[in-house]
Amino acid sequence: MNLSENCKVLMVKAGQASGTDPIVTDVVDMAGYREVVFIGSITTKNALNFVNLQEDSAANGATLADLKGTKVASNKTYFKLGLVRPLKRYVAAKITRGSSTATGPVWAILFKARQGPVTSAAADLDEETHVSPVAGTA
Repeated sequence: MNLSENCKVLMVKAGQASGTDPIVTDVVDMAGYREVVFIGSITTKNALNFVNLQEDSAANGATLADLKGTKVASNKTYFKLGLVRPLKRYVAAKITRGSSTATGPVWAILFKARQGPVTSAAADLDEETHVSPVAGTA
């Protein structure tokens, strides 16, 4: 099995206009998966902008709580934040904007599925996997 055929790709938050309020992604259900990676961008570098992980036992994320030590992307443009074997079933990423900042879309890639094959749930995502193709016109 390879990652491209055994991962689930979700857009968990569309790009957001400039602002200072925190942005929380959609809640991701980790049932059947061991790992998730959140990938996204923050358009303005600032030491007060950062991303951290949250978890909850409720599917609606009503009581999302920050996870200790997961703060990344302070004064960075892009982030990749992974979580292995979360203690609770539902997870999300929170972007804190200390200055007026826009963000790009945030993606969650779930992998290490307990069962395969896996189908992504991202709308309008064309998925293919190629193994050792020969050179030529695509």
